[in-house]
Amino acid sequence: MTATGRPPYPHVYQINLSDGGVPKRPVLEAVIATTGVEGDRQRNLNVHGGLDRALCLFSQDLIERLQDEGHSIEAGSSGENLTLAGLEWVKLKPGDRLQVGPDVQVEIMNYTAPCDQNAQWFRDRDSKRISQKKNPGWSRLYAKVLREGVVRPGDEVVVKPGKNDE
Repeated sequence: MTATGRPPYPHVYQINLSDGGVPKRPVLEAVIATTGVEGDRQRNLNVHGGLDRALCLFSQDLIERLQDEGHSIEAGSSGENLTLAGLEWVKLKPGDRLQVGPDVQVEIMNYTAPCDQNAQWFRDRDSKRISQKKNPGWSRLYAKVLREGVVRPGDEVVVKPGKNDE
C-alpha cells in the first residue's frame, strides 16, 4: 500500500450501481456480465446500456482533480460502474482492452457524452468539463465485456494492447 492507503498499481477503486440514474452507490463486489454489472439499472436505455455500453468507467485520479477545482463530484456520482485509479487516463482510447482482476476483460468502445444528470456535480452546472470533445482525456469511457467474472475494490487493472495496436 502507498501512503494514501491505495495499492501501488492501477486498480479498481470503487464499484458502483443504482436502480437507475445517478449517483450510483458503492458495493463491495459485483458480477460483471456481458450485459453490465448485475443489479445495476440505467434510466434511459436509448443512450445508456447495451452490449457496447455495458460498463461505464471513470478515473478516481480525475475525480480528485475535479474536486480540487471545486466540483462536488465523487466516485459513482457521474454514473460510472467502475471507478479506476492509477491509470494514465488520457492515453486510454477505443480499442484498448483492460484486464480487471483475475477474470474480467473489457474493451473500451467509446467516450461518453456528459449527461444532463451530471450537471449537479459541477460548478455552474458545466458538465462539459468531462466532455471528450471539449476536454480530451477527461471523459468517462464505455466498455464492452469480453469475459465475465467478479470484481472487487483493489483488483488490479492491466491495460492490454488495443486491437488496433497489435
